Amino acid sequence: MNSFSQSYKDSGVDITAGYKAVELMKASVARTLTPGVVGGLGGFGGLFRPDLTDMKKPILVSGTDGVGTKLKIAFLLDKHDTIGIDCVAMCVNDVLCSGARPLFFLDYLAIGYNRPEKVAAIVSGVAEGCVQANCALIGGETAEMPGLYGPDEYDLAGFAVGLVDEDAILDPNAVKKGDVLIGLASSGIHSNGYSLVRRIFNVDDQAANRLNIMVDELGETLGENLLRPTRIYVRAIDSLLAEVPVKAISHITGGGFYENIPRMLPNGCSAKIQKGALPVLPIFQLMQRTAHLEEREMYNVFNMGVGLMLVVAPEYADQTLRLLTAQDETATVIGEIVAGSPGEKSVVLW
Repeated sequence: MNSFSQSYKDSGVDITAGYKAVELMKASVARTLTPGVVGGLGGFGGLFRPDLTDMKKPILVSGTDGVGTKLKIAFLLDKHDTIGIDCVAMCVNDVLCSGARPLFFLDYLAIGYNRPEKVAAIVSGVAEGCVQANCALIGGETAEMPGLYGPDEYDLAGFAVGLVDEDAILDPNAVKKGDVLIGLASSGIHSNGYSLVRRIFNVDDQAANRLNIMVDELGETLGENLLRPTRIYVRAIDSLLAEVPVKAISHITGGGFYENIPRMLPNGCSAKIQKGALPVLPIFQLMQRTAHLEEREMYNVFNMGVGLMLVVAPEYADQTLRLLTAQDETATVIGEIVAGSPGEKSVVLW
């Protein structure tokens, strides 16, 4: 392209750097292409042709999210090639909770100063997340915003669109007393609660060296643990839904157990969960001990080692566990649905 503005560059925005970033990210984006993609990068909108074969009443399901202050860990470590996985994960795992299969993803990157190689690294993580989710990265936007963000800062958000047949939408009203709760292990903290995490470990711009300290309890540095990407459950759940009539799914994000689990329950039901059925990861134990946090607060902020939770009828529990294990997921029965207070939804830990 011949587009160039010296005045714009003098104000802090280099148009040509944007073009270079796009060129550098094309190989990453190409990894995500699926049969529904129409065209390529460079248009004003991403084009996608959904496969509606065998769909009686196709319903689009969308989800949007960002990475939150976990980005601060990426800034301090100057490591940017995995944070995009988190962005994709937070969106596609939400879409799964309706029983939908993610189709495509778009990202939005707002950055203080456009270093093409850095932008390409960020987008490579987004692309990797899309590969893991079997969805296409069909577009995005990189906005250079000097004065709003520092030269080494950025924000990353995105949205996913999925597809489900109306009759296959997961409905919490199908959940009833006696159903089984199955938990899928998380990879770590995922992408929630990082304002509290950074406070617990006193990690700020003046104490970045804390991230490089080896922690024997974790078997790695603190930074390596805190930057571990959010697990993407799409492939496992997509395979499971083809075989098992899953009743409900909850993505355990901000708000932990107490906020997210009731979202998949009907009124009058309570989720009775056995603590430790899935091992509580060392990072959560370390945080609770370091900050002297009450147990309820831990379960009200963090996933505590359970990234996704399913409800199935008891006769499908064993089959569900076998199928998830075959998809390399760590899954176990962690509780059951019991009667709760009329008109209310609740969570009971024991």
